[in-house]
Amino acid sequence: MQKRVDALADDLVNTGLVPGDRVCVWLSNRLEAVVTFLACSREGFACNPSLHKTFTSAEVLALIERLQARVLVTEPGWGADRCDREFAHALEQIPSLKRVYQIDDLPSEVPALERSAFHDPDAVAYLAFTSGTTGSPKCVMHSSNTILANARDLVRDWRIGADETILTLSPLSHHIAWVAVAQWLLSGCRLVTNNPPYGQDALDWILGTNATYVMGVPTHAIDIIAELRNRGLAKLGAVHTFYLAGAPIPVSVATHFVTMGIRPQNIYGMTENSSHQYTHPKDNPDTAVSTCGRGGRAYEVAVFSTEDVNEKVASGEIGQIGGNGAALMLGYFDDQMATEQSFNAHGYFLSGDLGSLDDAGNLRIVGRIKDLIIRGGHNIYPSNIEACALTHPQVHKAAAFGLPDDRLGERICLAIEGEVGGEVLLKHMASKGLSKFDMPEWFVVLQDFPLTASGKVLKRKIIQQIQDEVVQPVEILNARSLGESVHER
Repeated sequence: MQKRVDALADDLVNTGLVPGDRVCVWLSNRLEAVVTFLACSREGFACNPSLHKTFTSAEVLALIERLQARVLVTEPGWGADRCDREFAHALEQIPSLKRVYQIDDLPSEVPALERSAFHDPDAVAYLAFTSGTTGSPKCVMHSSNTILANARDLVRDWRIGADETILTLSPLSHHIAWVAVAQWLLSGCRLVTNNPPYGQDALDWILGTNATYVMGVPTHAIDIIAELRNRGLAKLGAVHTFYLAGAPIPVSVATHFVTMGIRPQNIYGMTENSSHQYTHPKDNPDTAVSTCGRGGRAYEVAVFSTEDVNEKVASGEIGQIGGNGAALMLGYFDDQMATEQSFNAHGYFLSGDLGSLDDAGNLRIVGRIKDLIIRGGHNIYPSNIEACALTHPQVHKAAAFGLPDDRLGERICLAIEGEVGGEVLLKHMASKGLSKFDMPEWFVVLQDFPLTASGKVLKRKIIQQIQDEVVQPVEILNARSLGESVHER
């Protein structure tokens, strides 16, 4: 592999690239994406691998222009609407582009390089577009140091050695996969990307590769657990650790892994600060299941008031999660205003997420500030409702969100994938302790949840489907009384 990395690095230099130039990658989950990233790192080029398969050609062209990229590495037919002839013509119109590599164009052999590798670990090495929900996505800048700071913590605290097989279910266009790549580089273990043979599902890919450490988001875990149940399997092959990030982890999912003898690596992080908050192997079951742990040395977390982002809240109180440290991004590419607005007066990066810290420093995630439902002045946290709904055996996925209401401002809607009615589910949730004040009043069953390229639920698309009357939620008129009748017994 080193020969392929050096060969591409040499070819990029001969193309005329200099340190600081940008290289975009629009590829499937294949070795060439990692080769390109390492070749860029060797020469001081900034690599942008975050162009998803779900992107249209027009979106990718706009992002290439935005970065003023010098090189694109891609493959035929990749993307949401790819017409290779039209795409190639459009690329020719971008002044900054010096070269477009197809997979077959990548060099594989090169004489030993005489020049030394680029030696500034604090220079921009990695660019990643966030999965922004409104407007144009921001582009996060990381250096080799900021990426490796988090990976060093994970490798040390979880004792990742050369005997591990890391399998990332997240695509190489998503930051979680590059957390996996960084751990692979540091530990010398085996890395498996999510590139199974056509028609093979995630479970068979995990079993067939003898993966020991699987990385993904909650929807990956939910689907795998459902398939294990369908097949009557009590074990997940050789897996002993399952990394879960990208959204609050349903307690039922983490608990299921514990009962299988798998350690849930309960993670909180963002593209801006990697997987900085995580549980540890020796954490007790309650900590491992219900918190994101205390994290590592490379990032310090604090919780700030939603009313005053410069004021820390007391232990146990809910507020906005902030942090700083070696794992933090360098800023947003070509967007000084967005960079400045992301920090408070004390230099803490403000995540936009709600959570609390306990006395031991373990972080509990409540959800996104923008997802908070306010019903008649009462704050309702969707993650609590979703976690409760997922304890029902016939609920496969759940998403809670607010729908406009003239009198109360918002009322709660619960969408599920599953085979259970609204009133039955609400009675179940009440029996599990959900407050009558948090009971959903609208209910909808979907065949398939809309997901991001990385597997996160897109609530905004569900809401749009309701607004467009593509799906029709059912009003549960006695939702409060259903919850109240159970609580009063």
